[in-house]
Amino acid sequence: MEQKRSIEDVEFTGKSALVRVDFNVPLDGEGNITDDSRIRAVLPTINHILDEGGKVILMSHLGRPKGQQIGRMSLRPVARRLSRLLRQEVVMAPDCIGKEVLSMVEDLPQSGVILLENLRFHSGEEANDPEFAEQLALLGDVYVDDAFATAHRSHASVIGVPEHLSPAVAGFLMRKEISYFIKALETPFRPLAAVLGGAKVSDKTRAIKKLVEKVDKILLGGGMAFTFLTALGYDIGKSLVERDMIDLAREVMEKARERKLPIYLPVDFIAAEKRDETAVTSVVTIQEFPENLMGLDIGPATIILFREALADAKTIVWNGPMGVFELSPFNKGTFSMIDTLAHSRALTILGGGDTDTAVHTTGKSDMIDYISTGGGAFLKLLEVGELPGISALQDK
Repeated sequence: MEQKRSIEDVEFTGKSALVRVDFNVPLDGEGNITDDSRIRAVLPTINHILDEGGKVILMSHLGRPKGQQIGRMSLRPVARRLSRLLRQEVVMAPDCIGKEVLSMVEDLPQSGVILLENLRFHSGEEANDPEFAEQLALLGDVYVDDAFATAHRSHASVIGVPEHLSPAVAGFLMRKEISYFIKALETPFRPLAAVLGGAKVSDKTRAIKKLVEKVDKILLGGGMAFTFLTALGYDIGKSLVERDMIDLAREVMEKARERKLPIYLPVDFIAAEKRDETAVTSVVTIQEFPENLMGLDIGPATIILFREALADAKTIVWNGPMGVFELSPFNKGTFSMIDTLAHSRALTILGGGDTDTAVHTTGKSDMIDYISTGGGAFLKLLEVGELPGISALQDK
């Protein structure tokens, strides 16, 4: 990242900046934004361009419309929220390409802002269609990538546009994300602890292998813990387990033993017959797991175990919830982990959409050192050491 040009290396006066952002924000049933943290995260980049007298053309996706124009996935609610945050009108384009959009960009005054409609309304975005990328590139003089959360995607707006538009540089958020990645996993204060949760091991296969080489301890919760417990020979009732990942779990644990790396697994769970808000719950130990129940959250003894395991950590990286936190009977594990990190003296770095949502639900986001906007990109960067979206940017 240090070799790439950034927003501070470009003069924006009189120029149009085509800025890739990640406005894939959560909406309620009425189309209202329930969390605008991703919008606020790119305000420094937008304001920098505006302060220099440049035009800002913002492009983003929202949801997965798969090339179809779906009204509930329009970015119009984002344009309204961004207008309030910037305290100036944000023009909403009817599309992201075409003559009408090009005309609107040309008519935009200096220090004006326009938001293009959902990129994924066109199948060319995810297919990295060269013609689609070229049409997007017509809208700007400079390309700025400030969407770390999509930097692992080989999409038209991420890697296609920089082939047609120069200079192509990183925004402030992109630089910040990479900076915290380096602090977390390349030059961390030690002990370095990794907390992994979420439903599936398969989502984090390569990342887990890399973490075994880098960290000083690993804590595993969420549904993925059951695959590891099954690999150790425990009966886990009706709990989620990925049978095709059991050999990987054994491989990871063997590698950890060779390194004398402690892996902490849950010792008890909040279990129920079904995943439901009204479900009758029980606290069950891993040694006596009823065959008719499924584990849906870590239990009280595990909460204490994990808290004590993190007590001496100087850096903590967390990705993935400890249970089905969306349902109140199964949120205590995730919320207790948030509380542990919020009151920790360690450098705390969180990533992943579900983890992000959980933290903001508790209102303790300002007590965490850094919340990454891209959990998938964070894990991918850990796996392979580079991302397509970063590689596409111009070298200094």
